[in-house]
Amino acid sequence: MNITIRLAWRNLWRHSRRTWLTIGAMVFSNALLVFMISLQFGMYELMIDNTLQAFIGHMQIQAPGYKDDAKMRQVVPDAEQLAATLRQELDLETIAARSAAFALLSSEDRSYGVQIFGVDPRYEPGVSTLPGLVKEGRYPQDRDAQEIVIGSVLARNLKVSLGDELTLLGSGRDGSFSAAVAEVTGIFESGVIEMDRSIAEVPLGFFDDVFYMDGAAHAVVIVTPGLAVIEDYRARAEALLPAEEDLVLHDWDALQPGLKQAIQADISSAFFMYGVLVILVAFSVMNTQLMSVLERTHEFGIVMALGLTPGRLGRLVILETSLMGLAGLFLGALVGGLITLWFTYNGFSYPGMDQMAANFNLPSRFYPQATLLTLFLGPAVVFVGSILSALYPALRLHWLRPVEAMRAV
Repeated sequence: MNITIRLAWRNLWRHSRRTWLTIGAMVFSNALLVFMISLQFGMYELMIDNTLQAFIGHMQIQAPGYKDDAKMRQVVPDAEQLAATLRQELDLETIAARSAAFALLSSEDRSYGVQIFGVDPRYEPGVSTLPGLVKEGRYPQDRDAQEIVIGSVLARNLKVSLGDELTLLGSGRDGSFSAAVAEVTGIFESGVIEMDRSIAEVPLGFFDDVFYMDGAAHAVVIVTPGLAVIEDYRARAEALLPAEEDLVLHDWDALQPGLKQAIQADISSAFFMYGVLVILVAFSVMNTQLMSVLERTHEFGIVMALGLTPGRLGRLVILETSLMGLAGLFLGALVGGLITLWFTYNGFSYPGMDQMAANFNLPSRFYPQATLLTLFLGPAVVFVGSILSALYPALRLHWLRPVEAMRAV
């Protein structure tokens, strides 16, 4: 086997320029795949985090059935106390109780149906980016204040501004009629028209009084330090749920199934483009090896006449391709890894992204996610594709006739 490897290595460098061009194509494609896949996975993590931290959170504790039906009476008893217990036991400040109800908001001129959320002003900024999107006025600070924060589109539809009063009409937890008056102290602008038109927030204590919640809430929202630790926090949080209460804990996948489906669709389209790149490299390798086989037809005819089988010659061609593919794999992974590492620390941005991100209260840079998977997934596929592309040149040797081959010039 040692002499076979040396022979394969020698054959590769018979035409060093052609070999280097083929290896260069592999290195370029591998480095590109490493960077693009790492950047893509990093963007997915950023997209998931920003989407969930906007409002939903990584996990929510709810009453059974509330996720699908969202009835007013399906509540988490003593939600604020449960949230306080979880903050202490999990050593995590990004946990907050939240209530929700549908109500009619009326100004002097107009009325609109909206979804009202009762939020804890102390902890809501830790589980939602919405408080940071207040463009006019301020976010509520007092748990019991009769204040309301509305979206910019809703403010325009109701023809109200800061300091105006809105009348709130709805149904309480016990089915009774609920009514209150709240002062507009803040107007947020999320950039999502549906949110800016149909969502309003009031302090949790005020919501409790208006809708007769009696200390209950509809969800306890939990935001973890990252996606990688969600399962750990989920197991710990489930162990802390009151045994006497029938509560469930949903992770982000159950709360926002469309997000995962969107990512899967994007991965499919991206990997289609990566597949085209791999096929182009595979054809380049096949062309190189086919030229090499045709150039050595006379030589192959002689050694076959001396008793060397076509199978051994075919394995020699495959070995040559493997050596070339391994060189492209490791060099490509090294170059791609260095590029990805630089952007991992410095971030990736493009002109205009800073301003756009600031409008949505989002980070201004993407950070590629460099892992062993992203480093070697693309190069490994290119390597396998190269080996498969060398099968045709290798199989040609089985059809070679020694006498005819020795006549070739």
